[in-house]
Amino acid sequence: MSDNPWLTIVGLGEDGPDGLAPASLKALSEAEVVMGAARHLSLLPDLRCETIVWPVPFADGVPILMQQRGRKTVVLASGDPFWHGAGGSLTKHLSAGEWRSLPAPSTMALAAAILGWPLEQTLTMGLHAAPFARLRPHLATGERAIVTLRDGAAVADFAAWLSDIGFGASDLTVLEALGGPRARIRHTTANAMTLTEITHPVSVALDAKGTDALPQASGRPDQFFDNDGQITKRPIRALTLSALAPLPGEHLWDIGGGSGSIAIEWLLAHPRTEATSVEINPERAARIRANAANLGVDRLTVVTGGAPEALEGLAQPDAVFIGGGVSEEMLQTVWQKMPQGARLVANAVTLEAEVLLANWHSAHGGELLRIELAHATPLGRKRGWKSSYPIVQWSVIK
Repeated sequence: MSDNPWLTIVGLGEDGPDGLAPASLKALSEAEVVMGAARHLSLLPDLRCETIVWPVPFADGVPILMQQRGRKTVVLASGDPFWHGAGGSLTKHLSAGEWRSLPAPSTMALAAAILGWPLEQTLTMGLHAAPFARLRPHLATGERAIVTLRDGAAVADFAAWLSDIGFGASDLTVLEALGGPRARIRHTTANAMTLTEITHPVSVALDAKGTDALPQASGRPDQFFDNDGQITKRPIRALTLSALAPLPGEHLWDIGGGSGSIAIEWLLAHPRTEATSVEINPERAARIRANAANLGVDRLTVVTGGAPEALEGLAQPDAVFIGGGVSEEMLQTVWQKMPQGARLVANAVTLEAEVLLANWHSAHGGELLRIELAHATPLGRKRGWKSSYPIVQWSVIK
């Protein structure tokens, strides 16, 4: 790494230059150009070099920054640039040795210090440029989170969202302009949020209280997935996810998405998993997108079309699930497109599909599992067992 990179990313707090370390002050004094949001530049009124206001949207500023290559340049970022900040968005455009970072305390660190919450036990999340639903999988009574929001008006929207999903009793601490002379801290609950004139930058500390938490184990209750009956039911889904065995960074093809429950649970397994759901019915495809959005997973690509034709051009999978319409043509196409080491799981209900999977099991090995479930239902004044159609599941590693 270079000892003299052209770019320095300086973390800046609401206290402006008073809170900067000597190294940050030195970088600013030596800079030929300083680039940052208008709010950040206003905190440093004594700059004597060229200044550039970072435009909105953020991505429009990257080419402008790259034009400064070769000049001593400082980019201003809030607090710790690599903790829910702009650092990662910048450095993916740079080579090693082109930059250094001089962080200040993050908003989360300042909030945790005020609240007395250990950061290692507190969820932190940047919701200033992300949907609130990204928090949804983590909400449960007793869980604590500190989130950044877009602006003061977003606090009321955030409180309304919490109330709509059954967490209106949650305690909220609204933290405004932490670390500077405008700092203010106020308390409320989500369902009684009436605070006004909230100062930016703003974060909210949440002590969650609610009864509609999303379970952490595979096989979430069916009620969390809007559906028209085309859904892999909870017990079968749990067994299917176990066979698919998601790992960090892996990509799933979910063929015959239905409600999207398999793909969504795959994404809930780890924040770096990805999935593509292929669904021929446009209404169901729209429902899959809505289910994913409601449950806070935004790494799902939904392809509206029939397989195997709709599989053309998709990124290679690490695992494939065929939940509907399994056929010889489908298996042949999927098997050809799967890379070595990829996993395939297919569920069959009809006798014809059972025979097909049995033949493929004989040819390619793997595990063939017959799943028979029965549920207790009223039988006159007593109860009896009502059997569901048996499912045959074939799972194999290519």
